[in-house]
Amino acid sequence: MKNFSEFGLEPKVLRAITEMGFEESTPIQEKAMPIAMDNRDLIGQAQTGTGKTAAFGIPLVNKIDVREEKIVALIMCPTRELAIQVAEEIEKLGRFKGIRSLPIYGGQDIVKQIRSLKKKPQIIIGTPGRLLDHINRKTIKLDDVQTVILDEADEMLDMGFMEDIQSILKLVPAERQTMLFSATMPVNIQRLAQQFLRNPEHVSVIPKQMSAPLIEQSYIELQERQKFDALCRLIDMESPDLAIIFGRTKRRVDELAEGLQKRGYTAEGLHGDLSQNQRDNVMRKFRDGSIDVLVATDVAARGLDVSGVTHVINFDLPQDPESYVHRIGRTGRAGKEGAAYTFVTPREIDHLNFIEKLTRHKITKKPIPSLAEAIEGKQKVTAERILALLDKEDHNEYKGLAIQLLEQHDSVHLLASALKLLTGDKKEVAIELTPEEPLRAKKRRQDVRSSGRKPSGTYGTAAGARRNDKPYDRSGSNSGSGSRPPRRDGGGGSRDYASRDNRGGGRNEGSRDYGRDRGFNRSTSSSRSNEELVKN
Repeated sequence: MKNFSEFGLEPKVLRAITEMGFEESTPIQEKAMPIAMDNRDLIGQAQTGTGKTAAFGIPLVNKIDVREEKIVALIMCPTRELAIQVAEEIEKLGRFKGIRSLPIYGGQDIVKQIRSLKKKPQIIIGTPGRLLDHINRKTIKLDDVQTVILDEADEMLDMGFMEDIQSILKLVPAERQTMLFSATMPVNIQRLAQQFLRNPEHVSVIPKQMSAPLIEQSYIELQERQKFDALCRLIDMESPDLAIIFGRTKRRVDELAEGLQKRGYTAEGLHGDLSQNQRDNVMRKFRDGSIDVLVATDVAARGLDVSGVTHVINFDLPQDPESYVHRIGRTGRAGKEGAAYTFVTPREIDHLNFIEKLTRHKITKKPIPSLAEAIEGKQKVTAERILALLDKEDHNEYKGLAIQLLEQHDSVHLLASALKLLTGDKKEVAIELTPEEPLRAKKRRQDVRSSGRKPSGTYGTAAGARRNDKPYDRSGSNSGSGSRPPRRDGGGGSRDYASRDNRGGGRNEGSRDYGRDRGFNRSTSSSRSNEELVKN
């Protein structure tokens, strides 16, 4: 691998990279950075966790003139979480040079964003829906953009953003550099690249297998009613440092998080019904170790990049192979090993085989953890904590009582009692989960959004198109008209299109960037007032 000092970067950018702890480039950075720095168009095929943000971020920060007072670079991301993470990394890379960047996403006050635009950011990192909203309000102009980056392009197209991306790219000057990064290269991505990229260089660091080799993948076959107890035993047996548990619906996530808390685990849920502040609070706790179990839906976990996740548990089998790869990819990062467990009911075995076939990876079958294995796992962790204390701390103030107890009791019985006390008896609270319908294997559907046929669904876009549903969180339905029909499941299992909060009449855009402010038909005076707000 090349050292970053070999790329001919500005000293201030190189200093930022060094202070971030980076020394040698990753494979995607080594291949992509020279092309990006040469101002050529690029298609980079790489999964999350491979360092692709720095692969486009370093050349971008390096080439921008800090004296610019216009938007000269645009980065589009599929989710607000990813937009925030990319913005944080761009901020770190450009801090010594003085580059100004701004994340633009739904779920945040648009007036606050308009005020931030007055600071003349050079780089905008945004989700397509909110970007289009600003463009239509005339609070963002793309006339001077020299570089466009599409991050996780397959995710954006999978979520139905083809028309939005096309609308945005048509507003950017034709003389520009365009870089597209994607984990997969389906036909619609190739079509997008042909339409908007000029003689792009194609670099790839995708392994032959879709799923990472450092992740030990296993499945446990069991009945739906056995899942929760098996989950608790698995957590006890494996003793993860940080674990992410995936549920299919928001209702499932809420019930799982509550059930784990009742059993004494430090767990919290993450899904699209949470406000942005709630989501940020949960993620902060997970990152600093205040909670060690995060229960999440697919949508809420898109773009999450948390170091130190040792275990991923698919409580519910994901709908498609891409979701499976994204889920298990939350662990086994930065060269570290990880473990992924998937719960499968007998009726879902065919669907598991379908995932194995498309990921080209055999998933090992393991038995349901026994009660004895769970107890042994808990005791092992307690013993490790005691031994760690032996080496680190002074225990003089406890030695007197310890000697007294040893004189009065058998040492083995005494230590066994201490282990039992420290291990703690989990309350065997009865937990009832609402059953989920099993998944069945089926052929992948074509992306009808780009095939000329009229898709189903009622999700409006800026261009008046209609978005097709993704098969996440199927237990309810949301309308794009601004009203929410009554939920048949009592409110817990609506589709997780993330923060589609219509209860107060407003719209909070979430992870999928569907719930945007619909200011597209505002009067000219309204658009002018927004434009003047940015100028002033």
